[in-house]
Amino acid sequence: MRNLDRRQFIKTATLAAGAFLSAESAPDVAPASEKAPSPSDLVPLGRTGISVSRLAFGTGTVGYNKRSRQTKLGQQKFVELVRHAYDAGVRLFDLADQYGSHPFIAQAIRDGIPREKIVINTKIWTPISEEEGVQGTLDRFRKELETDYIDIVLLQCMMDDDWPKRMKKWLDGLEDAKQKKIVRAHGVSCHALGALKTAARTEWVDCILARVNHVGNRMDAAPKMVAPVLKQAHEAGKGIAGMKILGEGDIAEQREESLKFVLGLGCVDTLVIGLERPEEVDDICEKMSAILQEKVS
Repeated sequence: MRNLDRRQFIKTATLAAGAFLSAESAPDVAPASEKAPSPSDLVPLGRTGISVSRLAFGTGTVGYNKRSRQTKLGQQKFVELVRHAYDAGVRLFDLADQYGSHPFIAQAIRDGIPREKIVINTKIWTPISEEEGVQGTLDRFRKELETDYIDIVLLQCMMDDDWPKRMKKWLDGLEDAKQKKIVRAHGVSCHALGALKTAARTEWVDCILARVNHVGNRMDAAPKMVAPVLKQAHEAGKGIAGMKILGEGDIAEQREESLKFVLGLGCVDTLVIGLERPEEVDDICEKMSAILQEKVS
């Protein structure tokens, strides 16, 4: 974290407290009820108390070993892309230790993206964080992100039905961090239907990052099997973020169909899409806007 003088520290602490108390991550973007529906709408992420934009910026396309297509763009192009997305109303940024995207977002914040107006979601890949433990991992994340708090922290890639039992020390550690206001919400990303079903009924889970699209590409199971689980989780108050909307690019040519399907489920709060060019941001925003407005017309 940056070294702060007393005045800076007070300002940072005030902003952080405001984020926890008001749950308004982007007050300069109008709530969904005050304008025609659009990807920039601020909507509740389940019952977490956190408001997010309908469209989220994913930084992990083919993300592993501290790299992704987004980070391979290089720092300057990455920051320019984040700035473009922010100007388009995107307020949720999905990161992960495995993507290596923490320092890139930190640079975007240094270059003018207001920390208090965005929601940072990141993920712990527990096999590489075992030695650090929960507190050590969160301390490193905050140092890399140059922030005093992280909005959402997920345990990444749950694949077994009994993951809460196996991951108990991580669940307890993240809950402790939430009570200390180091994080605002916690949850999981899932890569198996059984793990997703477990997440839907586990009280500890505040939010779920789930794979969903209209054809089942790179999903935990067929859409007709996944959709009811997401609806169950959402009805239980969990925030739902959809990922693999475009199947990591496999079904990009079917993006309108996939966007319409996911938005039509009524239980996916925000769509995480790995965008790589400003033109892609504009295209997705345009198509999402048309679909959302069609739903209310």
